[in-house]
Amino acid sequence: MPVIDKTTFDELKQMSGDDFINELIDTFLEDAPKMIAEIKSGYASNNVEVFRRAAHSMKSNAATFGASQLAALAKELEMLGKENKLQETGDRLKSLEEAYDSVRSELTRLKS
Repeated sequence: MPVIDKTTFDELKQMSGDDFINELIDTFLEDAPKMIAEIKSGYASNNVEVFRRAAHSMKSNAATFGASQLAALAKELEMLGKENKLQETGDRLKSLEEAYDSVRSELTRLKS
C-alpha cells in the first residue's frame, strides 16, 4: 500500500492548485505533531475526550491527502477513545508516529 494514494492526492492538487496544496501540506506538517502530542497527552492522563478528538482530527487530515494507513490507525485510536478503552491502545501510538514519519517524508517530496 502506498504511503499516499496518488489518485486522492492528485485530485486534491487539481481542486486546490499548486500553491494551495503546498499550503495545505505545510499546515498538515505543522499541525500533525501537535495532534500526536495531544493523543499522547490524552492517553497519559486518561482523558478520553482529548485523545478521541485529536485522533479524529488526525484521521480526517490524513484522509484528505490520501494517507490511508495513517488515517486508519488514527481511526482505530479514535474508536478506542470513543469506547473509553484507552488501555487497549497497545503499540498503536508508536505505529501512528511511524506512519506519520512516512507521510511527512512523502508529502515533503510531493510538494511542488
